Amino acid sequence: MFTVRENRNDLGKDLCVVVADSIIDSMKENDKVIALEADLGGASKSTRIKEAFPERYVQCGIAEANMMGIAAGLSVKGFIPFVHTFAPFTTRRALDQLYLSGAYAKNTINIYGSDPGFTVAANGGTHTSFEDMAILRAIPEVTIVDAADDTQLEWIVKTFATMEGIHYFRANRKPVRNVYEKGSTFTFGKGNILKKGDDVLIITCGQLVSDALDCQETLAKEGIHCELIDMFTIKPLDTALILSEIEGKKALVTFENHSVIGGLGSAVAEVLSDHNVHIPMKRIGVQDRFGQVGTADYLQKAFGLTAQDLAQAIRSLL
Repeated sequence: MFTVRENRNDLGKDLCVVVADSIIDSMKENDKVIALEADLGGASKSTRIKEAFPERYVQCGIAEANMMGIAAGLSVKGFIPFVHTFAPFTTRRALDQLYLSGAYAKNTINIYGSDPGFTVAANGGTHTSFEDMAILRAIPEVTIVDAADDTQLEWIVKTFATMEGIHYFRANRKPVRNVYEKGSTFTFGKGNILKKGDDVLIITCGQLVSDALDCQETLAKEGIHCELIDMFTIKPLDTALILSEIEGKKALVTFENHSVIGGLGSAVAEVLSDHNVHIPMKRIGVQDRFGQVGTADYLQKAFGLTAQDLAQAIRSLL
């Protein structure tokens, strides 16, 4: 069960610290949990794992494809590996190893793709991933999640440590605004209805959940009542929830820190097409562009992913 916080203005912990500490907690519970890093221990704070369990921390260097292969081999031997690098390097750079040695071979690898979308900030276009979910959605049996805050991320990491399969979780490294109360729990493959409304259905995920809540509150003052779903699991998608909650709505909007091609918006549009549902729909995301250098706040505005952008899109759609 989950509870939405009353006050969402305070920041949580560094999300990379949440990941590292959650892996450490899982290591205490299960001696088969192991962590692999691609020369980003300082950036990801995974050196905390090295300090706690040095014998279960593998520094693979700037060799992401090799790291994925090592993780697959460890899985064959019964270990539960967690790997980390920036989102484009876990997907684009290591794709063949992830696909063949990981998914096709039915191994278990838990993959933390950090700094997705605009959160890459000053690392710029080479390190930007607007396509990571699109890439992985095409691989059979991969679970893809986008964490809204530190509470949800902690639950994701600790739960993945108890499961088999290829699991991809994308999240900022830095703090984000809290959405959920501590102790909230979730279910993979099930969306969370955060607000009810009769006019427009907003489906979002990840860090943008907080912005979508801001938008919902703004539009409510204008008499536009939006229902908001945190679709934190992009694959497998909660098709039943989409079809049930679209009933009676005037429009549907998806909102994601990802390309409009192949991500959450595409997945939702596929559901509507497959079930012959006709409703005005708008996908808010990155419009077929490469990344660029800037602060995260600047890039969020530059790519049209603010609460204000979402609100204006809804007004125009209606």
